[in-house]
Amino acid sequence: MLNKLEIIQQKIYTPVTLSRLVHQWHMLSKKIVFTNGCFDIMHQGHNTYLLQAADYGNKLIVAVNSDASVQKLKGSKRPIIDQYSRALNLASHAYIDAVIIFDEDTPLQLIQDIKPHVLVKGGDYTEETIVGASEVKANGGEVIIIPFLTGYSSSAIIDKIVND
Repeated sequence: MLNKLEIIQQKIYTPVTLSRLVHQWHMLSKKIVFTNGCFDIMHQGHNTYLLQAADYGNKLIVAVNSDASVQKLKGSKRPIIDQYSRALNLASHAYIDAVIIFDEDTPLQLIQDIKPHVLVKGGDYTEETIVGASEVKANGGEVIIIPFLTGYSSSAIIDKIVND
C-alpha cells in the first residue's frame, strides 16, 4: 500500500509516462486542461489561477519550468525553490492531476504532444503571446486567459524578504 507521499510523487510524470496517461484520458473523452509556469514561490495568485484553470475541464496538467529554464527566464538568482520541490508542491494539490518538469525554453513540444482541449494562461498574457495557442486552436481546442490577481507575485515576495 502506498503512503501519501508516494501517491503524490506518482503525480509527477516523465514525458513517456505522461504520454501514456494522456492517451488514456483522450480515449475516455476526458477534457484536458494544460497550463505551465515557474511556480517558484507558491502564493494566493497561483492557487486562484490553478483552481480556476481546473474548472475548465476534467483533468489538469501543470508543466513546471526546470531550474535551468527558470534561470534563463528570471535570472541567475532564480529559482528560489528547486524544480522537484516545486513539482511536489503542485502535485500535492487535489485538483491537479499531473505535473511534468520541462527543460526547454517553452512548453510547445509538450502542448503538441498532449493536444489539450484547453490551454490556460494568466492575465499577463495575450493570446498572441501564449506559446501553443495556435496549435491548440488548430486542434479544435480553446485558449483561456484568466485575469491576473493583482498584488501577488513571487518576485514581490522575494523583494519583500530581501529588502525588509
